[in-house]
Amino acid sequence: MPNVKLHYDIDGNDFTVAGQASSNLKKVLKQLGVSTEVIRKAAISMYEGEINTVIHGKGGAADVEISTDKLIITFTDHGPGIKDISQAMQEGFSTATDEARELGFGAGMGLPNMKKYSDALNISSVLGEGTTVEIIIHLT
Repeated sequence: MPNVKLHYDIDGNDFTVAGQASSNLKKVLKQLGVSTEVIRKAAISMYEGEINTVIHGKGGAADVEISTDKLIITFTDHGPGIKDISQAMQEGFSTATDEARELGFGAGMGLPNMKKYSDALNISSVLGEGTTVEIIIHLT
């Protein structure tokens, strides 16, 4: 399998386009012959990251690297940062706005689902500067 790099700009506060990058990634992985289980994990993780980038990061980017043995998805944003990463990892904890909640988002499952459906999850965040989330999924 050739190494593939993909880049997606994610518009902040635009819920109408959230999910397009994860749909595109799913299509690319199918074309590359990746297993359905890996595609499922990648699509869920990518979607959760997109939604978090829209809701909390006020927009940003997702960069995807697909190699012979793993998939790395890196989200970067310039939002307010995560005050307490361990608290943010708790199921049900959310700092989503009322607007996001009214649209059915903000249940506090984004980061926990990214962890659940990945083989490794790395988060770095600086208050007032932004957050980087790296998701690693093994292809075999």
